[in-house]
Amino acid sequence: MFKTLRNAFKVKDIRNRLIYTFIALLVVRVGTLLPAPVISSELTKNWFNSEAFSFVNSLTGGSFTKMSIFALSITPYITASIIIQLLTIAIPKLEEMHKEGEDGRKKLNEITRYVTVALAVVESAAMAIGFGSAGQLEGGLTFTNVVLIIAAFTAGSAFLMWIGERITENGVGNGISIILAVNIISRLPSDIVSLFQKFVVGKAVVTAIVAILVIFGVLVGTIVYVVLLQGAERKIPVTYAKKVQGRKMVGGQTSNIPLKVNTAGVIPVIFSNSLMTFPIIVASFFQVYPARAYFWPKVLKVLDQNSWFVTKSLGDFKYSIGLIIYIVLTVFFAYFYTSITFNPIEVSNNIKKQGGFIPGIRPGKPTTEYLTKVLNYIIFIGALGLTIAALIPIVFSGVFGADFSFGGTSVIIIVGVVIETIKQIESQLLVRHYKGFLND
Repeated sequence: MFKTLRNAFKVKDIRNRLIYTFIALLVVRVGTLLPAPVISSELTKNWFNSEAFSFVNSLTGGSFTKMSIFALSITPYITASIIIQLLTIAIPKLEEMHKEGEDGRKKLNEITRYVTVALAVVESAAMAIGFGSAGQLEGGLTFTNVVLIIAAFTAGSAFLMWIGERITENGVGNGISIILAVNIISRLPSDIVSLFQKFVVGKAVVTAIVAILVIFGVLVGTIVYVVLLQGAERKIPVTYAKKVQGRKMVGGQTSNIPLKVNTAGVIPVIFSNSLMTFPIIVASFFQVYPARAYFWPKVLKVLDQNSWFVTKSLGDFKYSIGLIIYIVLTVFFAYFYTSITFNPIEVSNNIKKQGGFIPGIRPGKPTTEYLTKVLNYIIFIGALGLTIAALIPIVFSGVFGADFSFGGTSVIIIVGVVIETIKQIESQLLVRHYKGFLND
């Protein structure tokens, strides 16, 4: 990775893209420190002091509990992307746009932006009304204050959407994913400090050493596991028949189709968490009503996928419905996203047109059925792998009573984004290497 970055800085165009990305991310981090208008910062520290908001705060890079102008972060954009992609299956017009290529993609992106703004308005309105009902707005619950909060949060979310698209266009990697990863990384130092204060500071030497080994062992082990999961592939061999072209005999070569075990990458966990955080944000602001003071905290606990923990003994499990929903959503989005990015029929037809075949499988429909069967197995294994990676820190957190927002889901997102970004840089270096070779 470091070698790739060193080589990238030697190429002017890639170096400029990296600098552009760094400056854009610096702007994002500065924005997390800008407070939203008319909201008491003391309220957020007390109101959101709950495990149900730990991962929400992690996704926003601390903006949520600080109630900065970026409090909603890019979660409305991600949720809007999920909605539009799901609707492409149900609405023929959107499906036609999806098949139109670049022009269709631009139209879908435009619709996604409008839906993003609409979702941001709904979330910010719920937050404004909730804060106002709790008496925590400067000047009370007035029309002007509500409009100010809606405008600030919606503008912040729209700006992050815009800057993410600019990173994708003028920087390196997927801008939205990079912003999400940087937000999560920004919470890592505070999590490590809190863990050390609880398990190391003031403890006996032996106990402190064991605690340090366990903390870093779980963290490093999860990272290594995710790296292996992201790099695992199933290679399907393809043989191309010999044929005569002019006076030459061509073909007779053997290649393969590399299918990643984690075919959907980090998309399933990002989509799942975005859908889980939306109702948590909205439901939290109903707690201000005394008649509902008991009911809505229960709702938040149900929706918290991080509340699986162990007490007293390994056999005494407590779990939330939210965790089960999270796992189901992860598996669903793994299958769904792969279905719209990998088409077995198209791959089978391309193999047949090029005079190729999978050994032991007839071209055409049998090849399509074989690819579909293999792909279904691989997707399930990949989704199971993502679930295990997400559960490891949650279980250890329950065993040792640790309280931190940096979990397996965070590691999956960070590792996936880093790997994908490095691969994109390597591909750009390779393209420029070939251009230089041809020019010579």
